[in-house]
Amino acid sequence: MLQKAINKVLKGDQRSVIVKKNIIYSFGIRGISILVSLMLVPMTLGYVNSELYGVWLTLSSVMVWLGFFDIGFTLGLKNRLAEAIALGEWDKGKALVSTTYFMMLVIFIPLFLILELIIPYINWTSLLNVNPIYNQDIILVTRLLVGFFCLQMIVNVISSVIAAFQKVAIASSFPVIGNILSLIAIWVLTKTCPPSLVSLVFAIAAMPVLVLIVSSIILYTNKFRVIAPAVKCINKKYIKDIFSLGAKFFIIQIQILVLYQCTNILISNLSGPEDVTNYNIAYKYLGISMMAFSIIVSPLWPAFSDAYAKKDFKWMNNIYKKLSLIYFISVIGMILMVIISPFVYNIWIGEKASIPFSFTMVVGLYMIINNWDSLQVNMINGIGAIKLQTYVTMIGLVFHLPLSFLLGKYFSLGAIGVITSMIIINIIYSTFFTIQIRKILKQKAKGIWIK
Repeated sequence: MLQKAINKVLKGDQRSVIVKKNIIYSFGIRGISILVSLMLVPMTLGYVNSELYGVWLTLSSVMVWLGFFDIGFTLGLKNRLAEAIALGEWDKGKALVSTTYFMMLVIFIPLFLILELIIPYINWTSLLNVNPIYNQDIILVTRLLVGFFCLQMIVNVISSVIAAFQKVAIASSFPVIGNILSLIAIWVLTKTCPPSLVSLVFAIAAMPVLVLIVSSIILYTNKFRVIAPAVKCINKKYIKDIFSLGAKFFIIQIQILVLYQCTNILISNLSGPEDVTNYNIAYKYLGISMMAFSIIVSPLWPAFSDAYAKKDFKWMNNIYKKLSLIYFISVIGMILMVIISPFVYNIWIGEKASIPFSFTMVVGLYMIINNWDSLQVNMINGIGAIKLQTYVTMIGLVFHLPLSFLLGKYFSLGAIGVITSMIIINIIYSTFFTIQIRKILKQKAKGIWIK
């Protein structure tokens, strides 16, 4: 019976079957990821206190900023390599991969050295609004995080390679394996070591790097051998080719940096590190629904690239209608999760942290709007018409910080003001991108709507 049900679900054209397989496999992988992620929170809170956990979350979110220094190269690689694979141009594919690794080294080795020199001169305790006794620990932890993250950015090129081969589920397994290893490491720390941010950074930040290195070695010596990087295949002429598309993604990424990755910093500054913990716990819980929706829409990027190249508008319109229905089902699920959140928090974390119901409500509203935005954006990115995004996302880049301070400080909303700013900006984004994708699907898009 189970096999018959699976066969029925996997019926359809080749493109649809690939999308469905990626969704099914990713759900299994992400299910494990959710379980492990949920287990990590109480275990980490059991190892360090709520304030130190808030400091850790804030510092680790700052490290994500470094990812934007790739200037869109990995995203540009994903599209260009997908084209080379489709045309069977394996030599070009190998050159694209080799050149991207070369550029990652050129960018992140100097960045690492510069940041290691700057970090000791930053007043971290004032920036994060924490007790000055943590200053030396924060400096050491930040240095370690920079090192691990720069290395991760270099070896993470493998994820774009996997995406280009439309093997999304494989890439999604890497964070899961890393989280499992982190969970084991933290459990060992709770039994053997006193609370320490330094120990925590090794337990959590080092594991994803280890997983990517081992996975790269395995894949490049087997499945992806044909495009495995080699020094002799580095070709500078492909730098411009990759960067021409990647630069547009880079501009979009900059606003993502401001809109999303500044959240922990803003909350810590306006409300204190304990509200950073509250926000992240609510985000992790409600993020289950957002993650589920993300699993469904993520395979659309390469699938829409293929469909648009073949001008298969019938397929694209059909998928858009189905996913719009799935979205509204996810909204109902999100509302139910908000309603039962006090009960879930009590079972999950007990008295280790106290999350106000209003906090959960605004995080839930933000995620509902963000899910709709991500549906439009994944399709638009697959089509490659991203010029409008580079302009619209400037709204977030310019207004998020002042709007957060206005709502958080002057209207005394604190952390809720920061999240409200994100909600307002995402509503603006969603409006533009919904109009754009519908124009494209109706084949009426002209000018900037299709560029």
